[in-house]
This record gives sequence, structure tokens and C-alpha cells, in this order.
Amino acid sequence: MDINADFSLRVVLHGAAMAWVDSPVASVQRRMLDRIGDEVARATTIVRYAPGSQFTAHTHGGGEEFIVLDGVFQDEHGDYSPGSYIRNPPTSRHTPGSAQGCIIFVKLWQFAPEDRTHVIVDMNKMGKIGDLLRPGVAVTPLFEDERETVQLEHWEPGAQVQLTYTDGAELLVLAGDFCDAGDHLHAMSWMRLPRGGRLAALAGNQGARVWIKQGHLRFIDPPIVL
Repeated sequence: MDINADFSLRVVLHGAAMAWVDSPVASVQRRMLDRIGDEVARATTIVRYAPGSQFTAHTHGGGEEFIVLDGVFQDEHGDYSPGSYIRNPPTSRHTPGSAQGCIIFVKLWQFAPEDRTHVIVDMNKMGKIGDLLRPGVAVTPLFEDERETVQLEHWEPGAQVQLTYTDGAELLVLAGDFCDAGDHLHAMSWMRLPRGGRLAALAGNQGARVWIKQGHLRFIDPPIVL
């Protein structure tokens, strides 16, 4: 299955308006943003767990990265409320579910095979640093290695955010809104910019909180299923 699999294109999707599609697991639905592969896939997805739903225990052969957008996500390692940012590296194992229901943004099979860095942070409790080169922008660093940089950006109302992403980027709006190239992005809107892609955003009247991942689009191979 290929969904938005041409990484040379700019893509904008409004997750809050997309239809939910049933997954193979009862009571779990998804909105697929990009995908290369079938059930084992390099994938970016918004996933909804119904109250009381649970996956069977499984190992993430290619790693898993997710943000809790609504409700409480749970596994044997803890309960994660909105604003939680989690990285479960390759070979990690858990039994995910949600007693009250939740919505998460999740990326699968996009880690380096040798990566073993496990990250659990509450973005709501982290500080931010003003960006001296971009007025009206503050940054909360979340993760960085030789492959990618992940951060939460806080854009003040009316901020003009202009940047060229040499190795491409993904942006997910967590709160507020902004406009770019004629598109109006709001909460759960997702943008993927290709390598060399240009962002020329204007934050709305309430500003915006935007999760941004860059550098990783140099690595777009699908998973190898043995």
C-alpha cells in the first residue's frame, strides 16, 4: 500500500477532517497520512483507540514515535496524557491500549536499526528558548541525533516563520493555526515538505504550537520483511 509515497512532493492533510478507517484490531481506527507497505509499513498515522481497547503485546522492529493528542494512552510502562512525546526504539516491546480512549499521532519504522534511545517527555512541562534569528518564535528541543532533529515550536500571533529545510521536514499543528502557500493549517493538520522545501508561514491570531521533525527525509526506505 502506497499513500503519499512520493517524497519529492509537498503534502498538506487536515487530520481532523479525515474519515476514520478501521484497523485490523477491533476498536482501533486510523487516518493514514503517508505509508509504504502493508500492515508492516513505514507509516505516519493518526490513530484512535476506543475506550477499553488494547493491542496484543508486540515488538517494534523498526521503532515507534508518537504524540498523545487527546485522552490517555497506556502501556505497561505508564499512562501518557496529551502532550506526551514518546520514542520507542527498535527491539522495544509493549502492550498499548487505553481505558478511557485516546488519539495519537504515530510514526512507525523510521528509526535507524541500531538506535536504542528511549524518550518519554511531557511537552507541557518543558521550557522554551527564544530563537534570536526568527522573531516571534521559541523552541522546545525534544530529540536530536545524526539523522534528525525534533522540536516543538511556539509561534506568537502574527509571527512570520520562514525557513528552507535542506533535508525536508514534517510539521504537525498541536494548537492554534497558520497559513502557508495558500493552505490554512489548524490542530491535527500535517504538512510534509520535500528536501529543499520552503516554509513561509504566517501564524494566526492565537499563534501556533507546531511539532517539527527535520532531516529524516533522507531515509525513506520501506521496512524489510523477512
